[in-house]
Amino acid sequence: MKKTISAVAAGLLLLAGNPASAEPQIPAAYVAIGDSLAAGQTPNRSIDSGYSDLIAQELTRNQPLAFYSKDLAFPGFTTGDVLESIESDEAKELLSQANIITVSAGANDLLRLVQANAAEGALSFEEIQADYALNAARENIETILAELEELAPSADIYVMGYYFAYPHARDSQKQGTAGQLQQLNAILKQEAQQAGATFVDVADRFGEDAVELVPNSGDVHPNVGGYQEMANAFFEYYGEGFEVEDAELPEPAPITFEEIQQMQEEEQEQSSGEADGAEEEPATEEGADDDSAANPFEGEKLDYLAIRLALPLI
Repeated sequence: MKKTISAVAAGLLLLAGNPASAEPQIPAAYVAIGDSLAAGQTPNRSIDSGYSDLIAQELTRNQPLAFYSKDLAFPGFTTGDVLESIESDEAKELLSQANIITVSAGANDLLRLVQANAAEGALSFEEIQADYALNAARENIETILAELEELAPSADIYVMGYYFAYPHARDSQKQGTAGQLQQLNAILKQEAQQAGATFVDVADRFGEDAVELVPNSGDVHPNVGGYQEMANAFFEYYGEGFEVEDAELPEPAPITFEEIQQMQEEEQEQSSGEADGAEEEPATEEGADDDSAANPFEGEKLDYLAIRLALPLI
């Protein structure tokens, strides 16, 4: 049986400063934007089902789902990258149709400054640089949310928080980096509240020792159990009666970086062949219609993934 949020729990959410759960969007039109957590990067450097996929799956189980897209989710993206990604004409068209948007952005602004030694369990960073990065993230998140309000006026926007990404580090090494991530979450929550969006807190579901959810000491990404926790954190704010249960988790179907790169090369070869054929034979009106219906993100998405996935970032 699906779990529901009690009236007491709902009241606590309100007291915590988050907006009340909106009425479920029916039919749902869900777009996930942001970094590799939105894309579904695994602890083993591949792409599989992430929290956004689990959210879409659970929505489908409980209500009509018009469409779902994570075409605007790219591993390695900083807040600046996310801001740039939503400003293309293709992104604007996609976002204008959405009524649910999740945003994962901010961790890469900070974590790229962290020096992690997995063998020794050591963490280090420059505090001044981290403070500068957090300030830049604050400004970009504010702009992202303002633009989303204009681009997707019918959408409920959910800003996803972050978990502590280094549970394998020695306890004596965790405090400083954990404090920076807490500051990032505080920034995301504040900006979400000011923009009328909902901040989704995931940190308490992980804590600082969740080695079972972030199993690779040399990687910051969660396994499917971690993504399940993130999806269920979202549903605490979305509406009653939604929960991704263990029996509903999909079978692993990871796509490696090499496979993604091969897909990119095949796409490029196919596009090149079609272009050569078009030069030899003028395109008919019907053929032009087929081209216009093609996914505008296909070539760019694979190119970004092939480049970005090699980064050990969120």
